[in-house]
Amino acid sequence: MSASPASGPPPQIPPSPSTPPPTALRQRLAELRGPAVAPQPMDARALAALAANPGCRRRALLDGAGVNKAVLAQALGSPSAFGQSQFAFMRGNAFEAKVKADGGAELMRLLYGQLGGPDEPDPATVRTPDLAAAGPQGRAARTALALREATEAGAQAGAWTFLDHPMLALEVAGSPAYLEPDAVVVAPDGRWTVVEIKSFPMIDAAADAAKVGAAARQSAVYVLALERVAGHTTGASVHDRVLLVCPKDFSNLPTASVVDVRKQLSVTRRQLTRLTRIEDIAAELPEGTTFDPELPAEELTAAVERVEAAYAPECLSACELAFHCRDRSREAGAVEALGRGVRGELGGLRTVDAVLSAARGESGDPTDPTVSALRRAAELRAEALNGAAC
Repeated sequence: MSASPASGPPPQIPPSPSTPPPTALRQRLAELRGPAVAPQPMDARALAALAANPGCRRRALLDGAGVNKAVLAQALGSPSAFGQSQFAFMRGNAFEAKVKADGGAELMRLLYGQLGGPDEPDPATVRTPDLAAAGPQGRAARTALALREATEAGAQAGAWTFLDHPMLALEVAGSPAYLEPDAVVVAPDGRWTVVEIKSFPMIDAAADAAKVGAAARQSAVYVLALERVAGHTTGASVHDRVLLVCPKDFSNLPTASVVDVRKQLSVTRRQLTRLTRIEDIAAELPEGTTFDPELPAEELTAAVERVEAAYAPECLSACELAFHCRDRSREAGAVEALGRGVRGELGGLRTVDAVLSAARGESGDPTDPTVSALRRAAELRAEALNGAAC
């Protein structure tokens, strides 16, 4: 049940914590997308993937410019196998609607059962403010106001507040990103908790570890964005544990568990600060560079290759351009294609040909520990093959 509006003039919505980029930068990013291409909004999944690979200037620029990487990959001839099936998408929406039915009564029950609170929420008195506003910036400002009002209502009247699909703003590499968690709950003690609803099952109170990890990284981005608002709200705190709601076993009944995102939050915060500012990357490109998918494939490939990438096999599960970058990495014989761990072990040897040459004794400093280890490994391999031949 929504709270009754207070009498008197409506409150003024404060400015968004993240301001839009300057006009010149907006124009430059629009040129990079293409004159008739609408921007693709950056979501929490993209931010989590970007934070996991902060050295990839290509992804930072494309995401910051709002380039649709799936369409770009198709135009480059390396389509991605990314995304949900229509069936999975519909099932997820139906499950989320079930969890949030009746003003979030079931969701509030699950949250109180897992995290507790000062007083158990009464579904009839839980506040559900209207978060509608014009555009993402307006919605982010409306959400910030609703969070402040909810914190005040909790302190004064012990009220719980359920925010359905709030909009949060976060500055990433000098450009604003607008994020939309499934829900945020404000407890009477001023604690803000992110709720993430997923359609993968929780069997015997445990879910797939890889999927839970991905949800934790995504939720950490929401927590980081909420912290920016909480820093300007008296009495507010953001919970570093999020509520993950999933179907129970093989049913469609919701169940929940608490996920600690402190580690993911720390990593995300550190990695996002390492990102090169988008305008700095854009400034290095020749005038007229564009990633318009309508360009001929040769011109589009040349434009993409002007921006440095940092490919690793992990990109295959996180980026729509991964197949294109993998092909280019293999063509160049880059050791990065073998994984970050291998790349770290090989020191200054940057290509597979250089590694093989050093292992055969044709190049490299024999006093270099990496070269010495490669030559020893080559000798052991030769001995093993000779022994097998005998």
